[in-house]
Amino acid sequence: MNLRPYLYPQNLVRQFASALLLKKTTGWRHFVPWLFNGAFRSIPVAAGSIGMGCIGYGYHAVWEITEACNFSCRHCHATSGKPGPDELTTREACQFIRQVRDAGPFQMLVFTGGEPLVRPDIDDLLSCSKDLGLINVIATNGSLIDRKRALELKRLGVKGIAVSFDSTDREIHNYIRRNPRAFDLALRAIEACKAAGMVVQFNYTAMTENLATLKDVVRLCHDVHADIMLCYQLVPMGRGSNIADWCLSPEQNRTLMNTIRRLQRDSITIVEPVAGPQYWPHLLKRDHPNPKSTARPTLFHGCAAGWGLVYVKPNGDVWPCPFVPVSGGNVRERSLGDIWRHGDIFVKLRDRNQLKGTCGDCPNRYICGGCRGKAYAATGDPLA
Repeated sequence: MNLRPYLYPQNLVRQFASALLLKKTTGWRHFVPWLFNGAFRSIPVAAGSIGMGCIGYGYHAVWEITEACNFSCRHCHATSGKPGPDELTTREACQFIRQVRDAGPFQMLVFTGGEPLVRPDIDDLLSCSKDLGLINVIATNGSLIDRKRALELKRLGVKGIAVSFDSTDREIHNYIRRNPRAFDLALRAIEACKAAGMVVQFNYTAMTENLATLKDVVRLCHDVHADIMLCYQLVPMGRGSNIADWCLSPEQNRTLMNTIRRLQRDSITIVEPVAGPQYWPHLLKRDHPNPKSTARPTLFHGCAAGWGLVYVKPNGDVWPCPFVPVSGGNVRERSLGDIWRHGDIFVKLRDRNQLKGTCGDCPNRYICGGCRGKAYAATGDPLA
């Protein structure tokens, strides 16, 4: 019997240990029911786990398959709208998917955009990925998913769906998404994907305009038994640079970390910050005076840019993170595996001794590392 790598005992133990540490540091009351329900359902989507960090479980290969989108969200880091002029063709895209399979550490592929479901050949690409043995996940605004489409996607090997959901207040969500039906369509997609048996994830972006509704979003995640909630923070790039004043202040950021910890205690959904890797040392300091000695990066690894995550643009450029627009190469010219292992920016980000300034001097850099996207947005240097 060929056992998938994410079912190897050492990987399961690592996932269990990181979740157990989350329980200890947050007082998580739903650990046991999660362990016997959500944990096993989430294992394929967490394929290749190296521990909890910025974007859940690495290693993640995330592919922005198109710049096209049927929304025009105010905070979109990709400035999505019309298709890009040099996006990978269907043939090139299938060759790239083989590169993902052959690169080594990647067992799952996240299809994002833009809105991935508006790309005409999306079903062909999902089928190609499934046939090559990869786990498919889609990050979407949810507008194009009803019950019929959810079942079709499941047949195409989609194990998990991540739906953008920025507020339980319909007016706020629709205002951010600039679409009067965005809220209702997102809820329809969540219900349809739950009914189809997929792992369901909420993607929430914390900013001044919606921060007051965070606790209600977490409560909704709990009520619908969502498996994961990623709590992004607004990074001022793309269209987000036009609303930089919506970014959280340092004090609001500290409040956010405390709020997530408190809400985690009573939610069956795992809530993880994105662009907020300081959450992990924040948790550990509550119980341990020396976090470096009690939680190695194999459990909490903080910022995943470049060593737990690779982000591929529609034209084939390979970034370490959607918020770090520094290319390590292009898959039309070099294999993804070569870029992943030897690309200059990837090599640098894996050595946290290369971090500069406050993060470079911080004893928590091995379990946090600071958000490299925020560093780039503030200084133009992802190592600052």
